[in-house]
Amino acid sequence: MFYFCSTIQEYVTMKYSIQVKDRSVVVGFLAEELPRLLPKGRVVVISDINMDRHYHSLLAQYDHVLISQGETSKTLHTVDKIYRQFIELGVDRSTFVLGIGGGIVTDVTGFVASTYMRGLEFGFISTTLLGQVDASVGGKNGVNVDGYKNMVGTFNQPRFVICDVGMLSTLSMREFRTGLAEMIKAGVIADQCLFERLEQVSLQNLREDNQLLSELVYRAIRVKADIVERDEREAGDRRKLNLGHTLAHAIEKCSSKMNHGEAVAVGLSLISDAACRRGIMSQQDKERIDGLLSKFGFELTPPVELRRLLKEVKKDKKSEGDHIHIVLPEKIGSCRVEKMELDEFRKMF
Repeated sequence: MFYFCSTIQEYVTMKYSIQVKDRSVVVGFLAEELPRLLPKGRVVVISDINMDRHYHSLLAQYDHVLISQGETSKTLHTVDKIYRQFIELGVDRSTFVLGIGGGIVTDVTGFVASTYMRGLEFGFISTTLLGQVDASVGGKNGVNVDGYKNMVGTFNQPRFVICDVGMLSTLSMREFRTGLAEMIKAGVIADQCLFERLEQVSLQNLREDNQLLSELVYRAIRVKADIVERDEREAGDRRKLNLGHTLAHAIEKCSSKMNHGEAVAVGLSLISDAACRRGIMSQQDKERIDGLLSKFGFELTPPVELRRLLKEVKKDKKSEGDHIHIVLPEKIGSCRVEKMELDEFRKMF
């Protein structure tokens, strides 16, 4: 149930809480939630140099390890360096690992904690919109190999995820916008109301109204949480969360011109167009998706030739031999997964 606050005091005492596999995801205030959720004992933080610049006083409370920014740091080389720093710090099985940052930090943190000494408990403070609505929720932790996304990883749930939308004020407009692609994707997958709400607001509304943003972040997380509850290890329904991602990952592999959210926007537009031409989705819904993406400033043309993107699809981790599971939107708020031959997928475009 969703409601709007009538006073500032009411907003201060309000939060959204979600359970994912008996673990807490909270959309609320960091100052209130962290003391409540953080276990007693030693805590070691993994973060990045940008977070240290903005939130040094928070990181300085704990032993911490900093990584570089960007996808180039999401590698096994980075993981190896963290293992060695953990050894130097004397991190043991009783240590709690706290990831503070965006999706790259939480992906790396979850992978390191899941594999160091055969597994430590961990939690996240997610500080980007993309991380809050997608990367930090769901228990997937992984790193890239030779530019291929998340080729090595684990399924392991964090003890908690804290999403404080007030921390998003440090993001650039481009960084903020990239999370909106995942929110739109969530609406197309399973929440028509979320999609319609996004149609009614502006980018400026979302940046200025924390209460509105908290509600919409919650709705996007709820879509993912419901699916993960039914299918934690991506054997069925969870594949729906890959809507638009098959071509998005190929774009990220082939070009550095787009970040993840921008690539997802292109992938979502392309797969919606393919679904429309196959008679699965109406032209009206397809135009609404493109219209919403364009309204928030996304470019819908791939930065490289489609022919080149389709060559990369075979190396996507979702492919199985000569087949691949593709998510096709049926209408706004509903989609389906089809297993098809790679040649058939290419012919769709």
